[in-house]
Amino acid sequence: MEKLSWFLAGLGLGAVVGILYAPTSGEEAREAIRAKAGESRDYVMDRAQKAREQASDWVDRGRQVVNEQKQNFREAYETGRQAYQESSNPKTGTNA
Repeated sequence: MEKLSWFLAGLGLGAVVGILYAPTSGEEAREAIRAKAGESRDYVMDRAQKAREQASDWVDRGRQVVNEQKQNFREAYETGRQAYQESSNPKTGTNA
């Protein structure tokens, strides 16, 4: 993520320098800088939103896996408890 931010910073700086040295008037250059800054801001906001959504998906999936493991543990515990009770209770052979 850090490399991406440095790349975007370099990209923005390069765009600004390129615009400043291009043969355009000051007003045109400022407008072009504003346009590029707006595009960059929109891009970064979009990427941040996607990152938040992906992180949320990962958290939801993690919760689901934990809940599944809890359920598996409860089932295994109950099965073991029943097996222990059956093996520790003497069988009388009569139905109560």
